[in-house]
Order: sequence, then structure tokens, then C-alpha cells
Amino acid sequence: MNNRERVLATLNHEQPDKIPYNIGFTKKSHAKMVEFYKDPDFASKLGNCLTNLSSEPKGSWKKKSPNIWEDQFGVQWDRSVDKDIGVVCNCLVTPENISEYRFPDANDLSRYENYNEILKANKDRFFVVQIGFSLYERAWTLTGMENLLMAMITNKDFVHLLLDKILDFNMKIIENACSFNIDAMHFGDDWGQQTGLIMGPQLWDEFIKPRIKKMYGLAKSKGKFVSIHSCGKVDRMFPDLIECGLDVFNPFQPEVMDVFDMKKKYGNSLSFYGGISTQKTLPYGTVTQVRDEVKKLLDVIGKDGGYIASPAHAIPPDAKTENIVAMIETLQNQ
Repeated sequence: MNNRERVLATLNHEQPDKIPYNIGFTKKSHAKMVEFYKDPDFASKLGNCLTNLSSEPKGSWKKKSPNIWEDQFGVQWDRSVDKDIGVVCNCLVTPENISEYRFPDANDLSRYENYNEILKANKDRFFVVQIGFSLYERAWTLTGMENLLMAMITNKDFVHLLLDKILDFNMKIIENACSFNIDAMHFGDDWGQQTGLIMGPQLWDEFIKPRIKKMYGLAKSKGKFVSIHSCGKVDRMFPDLIECGLDVFNPFQPEVMDVFDMKKKYGNSLSFYGGISTQKTLPYGTVTQVRDEVKKLLDVIGKDGGYIASPAHAIPPDAKTENIVAMIETLQNQ
């Protein structure tokens, strides 16, 4: 099997010859591994099974000052500490100006201009188009997290209007992206914290579920797999996500859910992507503990398909170099 065939098999809940895997890095951990391998291109040689395609337009990020970057929506991010994402430092949308705010152009051809070239050059890879900050996260970046959460109680009409505008934008992106020969749409939308849903299940049902059902449904109608990244303890929503058409859940954090129990409960309907501890094992474990954890995930979660092995998030800067190497070697030497 090639890497694409492995992913297709596992998402169809069939046993591949090897468990597919995908390893991502933060900027600091990537730089550390470049130094270790003495190879700035080491990541391309890991054997990753996924090729991620951005849905952002050309020139979507603009540097406004030494540490401030502005995205395509006009949201400004302070990257003085977090070099990968940053912290939102402006507020663009309010109940008073929402009718005046203009979304970016989802039909901007520069969003998709390199898709065919990448698809042609990587025929043995599984292609995933990503929409980051796809709904709840996009809303709070525009209006402020505290403002959004309070408005879910005090100004529901405003929240519904804002989320509908985001939904309309996303539906155009999905329609356009799925016109290419891709395999999956991946949505990023962190709903959770370590102990549960940030907004709670009732508000998730009211504001989030009806809209993700439309987004997932459109991608599924085009014959594409659907994947979601949502950090935190959100496993109580797995039945709802399956109902909405979800195929793959990421990051599958072992610190907030029993990953082996999740496989038993939902493994016939849902595939999992992640699972290798980035909060405990990679930064604080031993090489032996890393090898044992990865091997158990491959053997148990990977049995009968339904698993893409991966760190539960982009590898953080505090992960030990020897632990990262042990993880990579265990994945490669299946």
C-alpha cells in the first residue's frame, strides 16, 4: 500500500498494512529537530500520509509591526510569545457594526491556484483542505471570546447572525475546494477545555450543531471525508458529530479522554487522528515510555482500521528531542 491507500483503508475501517501517521511541529520544535537532524528539509522525509492544502488566499497574512500580524479577516494577532498562532489583540465585529462588516472573498482564485499542481505531484498522498477557525473560533476572533460567550445568553440574535455569515462564507469555500480531486475537508474549531465544552452542551446544540451539520453535509454530498480538530474534552459530543456526518476526530487527547474506551464505544462509526500525548509523555516521559505508548496506540486503536497516528497536537517546544526521535522511529518501523 502507498500512504493514500493506507489512509483510505483506515477511514473505511479496514486494516491497512501499516497504520498511517502524520507528524506536525510548532516552529520552535521544528527548529530543534532541524538542528538535531542537520537537515532543514527533514519533515518532508518522515513518511507523513497527509498533504494539507490551505484555503487562505495569497498574501492573506500581513505584518503590521514587529510582533503583530493581520489575517484575511482583519483580525490582528500578537505573536510576541506564541510564534505559531498568537493572541488576538483587536475587536472587529459588534452588534452595532455587524451589518457593515465585509467578509473576505471566498471565490478569490488565489485560494485554490496551486491545488492542481500539488495534487499532480503527490499522487500517493491523502489530500486534505483545511478551514481553520471554522465557526466558533472565527466568531470569537472577530468579536472577542468573552463578548461572544456572554452574547450567547444576552444577545442570541447577534450570535446567530454572526455565525450564519461565517457559515455562508465557509459553504462557498467548501463548494469551491470540493470541485478539486481532494479527499477530505478538515475543520478547525476548538470547543473544549480540559474539563468539558467551553460553552456547555446546550449552547453547543443551539449554535454549533445545526451549522456544522450543513458544512459536513455539503462536503459529504461531494464524496469527501470530513475531519474536525477540536481540542479539549468534547467526547460527549461524539454521537452528535457522527450524526452530523463526521468521519475523523482530532486531536484525540489522552489527557482528557480515555482513548481506548473511545475506540471501543465509537470505533465502528468514527476514526481517530492523534492520541500521542503532547502534554505528558513527549515532554516528560522517557524514551521507553514513548515507544510503549506509541506501540500500544498502533496495536489497539489501529486494530481493524479507524486510526491515523499522530501527536495530539503540533509538537510543543518542551518535548524532549530524544522522545520525538523515539516516536518517529516507532511510527516508521512498523
